[in-house]
Amino acid sequence: MKKLNIAIILIASLFTAAAMASGNHAGGHGHDEATVGEAGKAADVTRTVEVQMLDTMRFTPASFAVKQGETIKFVVKNTGKLKHEFVLGTKKDLDEHYEVMKKFPEMEHADDNMLSVAPGQTGEMIWKFSKAGAVNVACLHPGHYDAGMKASIQVAAVKKAAKGQAAKNEDGHAHEH
Repeated sequence: MKKLNIAIILIASLFTAAAMASGNHAGGHGHDEATVGEAGKAADVTRTVEVQMLDTMRFTPASFAVKQGETIKFVVKNTGKLKHEFVLGTKKDLDEHYEVMKKFPEMEHADDNMLSVAPGQTGEMIWKFSKAGAVNVACLHPGHYDAGMKASIQVAAVKKAAKGQAAKNEDGHAHEH
């Protein structure tokens, strides 16, 4: 009887540890999407970027530029025979998530910044880049990330007109300084 109780406790603690390690998988990983942007709306899409995921562990294109505030529709095609992911994040977030993926390789994703695409299939993601800076893209399947399946997005800051840029003269007409 004592051995049965110990076995039950051991099994229960293994399930608890697995649940804790996998984060809040009711719908997310607990990453702060705001650091790289937010889910966009179809009505706000400014352009479409087509991306291919290759079994050579590469994204094509491997880098591209967007503007701060721009909403991009990514059309992501998996041209290979392996399942791949298209995940947006900071390098820190991607590194942390990859460590979890190595422990739980069959984990499915439901976050707005993550897209899992089966071989030969195409997926879509609409993303608004709200902050300037570098955004990383990765496939976090075990082995893919280490093999270099990464891309980069440079988000250029949008310059705002400085206050007082167009001042009015005495007759009320605007002129540049």
